[in-house]
Amino acid sequence: MAGQDVFKFAVRSVPAVIDAALKQAQLTKDDVDWLVMHQANQRILDAAAQRLGLPAERVVSNLAEYGNTSAASIPLALDEAVRAGKVKPGDVLAMAGFGAGLTWAGAIVRWG
Repeated sequence: MAGQDVFKFAVRSVPAVIDAALKQAQLTKDDVDWLVMHQANQRILDAAAQRLGLPAERVVSNLAEYGNTSAASIPLALDEAVRAGKVKPGDVLAMAGFGAGLTWAGAIVRWG
């Protein structure tokens, strides 16, 4: 699939899956401390955060250091954020992944 199609897919799917997960968890976007998602590219991270109404400083990104690390991107980004003291016990994380075959998933996690 072409890059622009993947971008459109991700930017539509991530906010939808996060919104659904928040509803299931009986939380709102205001409850989210961190957005931790698949590190495909910075444009997707920025656009998804904007559609969710989350400021850039609440988006975990390690793309500048590693680029797209495929299936490892969420655990790597989360581990770095925890080790750096950004993610703290009690924080609410909105997590979303997307990838092969244009599949996607999301989860809301209260850390610690």
